[in-house]
Amino acid sequence: MTDRRLAIDAWESLFRAQHEIFEDISRDFDDSGLLQAEYDVLLTVSRAPDMTARLRDITRNMLISQPSVSRLVDRMVTRGLVSKCADPEDGRGTLVRATEEGNRVFRSVAAVHGRSIAERMKSLDDAELRTLLQLTAKLRPAQED
Repeated sequence: MTDRRLAIDAWESLFRAQHEIFEDISRDFDDSGLLQAEYDVLLTVSRAPDMTARLRDITRNMLISQPSVSRLVDRMVTRGLVSKCADPEDGRGTLVRATEEGNRVFRSVAAVHGRSIAERMKSLDDAELRTLLQLTAKLRPAQED
């Protein structure tokens, strides 16, 4: 049986570490011209084949509601960062694709952001990073496809 006090202490430590790290690395977006939520959309899109992702996959990777993601994507279309069109395989679905400008801005911020993350995580060696990855994956609910 799990020790309740230990579980609470571990949770609080995990939460505080995440909050402090997030606060530090969120500064990467201050002068980038890109909001962190926009970066998250472009991250999902950039990892997809042909830099095109389904809106539902973007929503699944975000920590905001589907209507909020839809509004965010619409604003990104207006800014010329992404384009969207109907999904030919799913009449109710939408495909989101990074534009050349969206890809350029994303790559520029991603380089800075990746260095910040690596710098913040350098207190852990590779074995500890793998353990952290395994532990956090274990805490997350199974992802449905």
